[in-house]
Amino acid sequence: MNFDATFFLVILAGFLLLIGLAGTVLPVLPGPPIAWAGLLSAHFSSYSKLSVWILVVTGIVAVFVTVIDNIFPSLMTKKAGGSKAATWGCTIGLIVSFFLGPVMILICPFLGALIGELINDSSDTKKAVKAAFGAFTGFLLGTGIKIITVMCFIWIFVWSLRA
Repeated sequence: MNFDATFFLVILAGFLLLIGLAGTVLPVLPGPPIAWAGLLSAHFSSYSKLSVWILVVTGIVAVFVTVIDNIFPSLMTKKAGGSKAATWGCTIGLIVSFFLGPVMILICPFLGALIGELINDSSDTKKAVKAAFGAFTGFLLGTGIKIITVMCFIWIFVWSLRA
């Protein structure tokens, strides 16, 4: 590979890692897999010293975290006694929050879960609030794990760069 191609790969790696970081909060982007693609790109650049072993381990972590992120909201909602409507409401609330500003990213998923549960069963407001907290807790756990994972991937990338 010539200088331009290998330099392009390391720039692409950085770009994919940043997109992966954005994907930790944007529900339409699978953050950890995109960030892992950045590590893969860096591996093929002469500017990076990422081993195949690191790629395998981080790839497994990316898949695991992505699966867990999709399971947490449902598990926590179910544990709190809620329905799938609360989980869907939480997701819809998250999407809506991107049009309303950064503060709303914490409010809208909860409200969405609450509204979803109330649509499903409006007879028990206390149960709906509990289910909304469950869905929101699952969302926060999943998002937190994704952010930590992608930040670790970014650290691995920076660590792997040759001076």
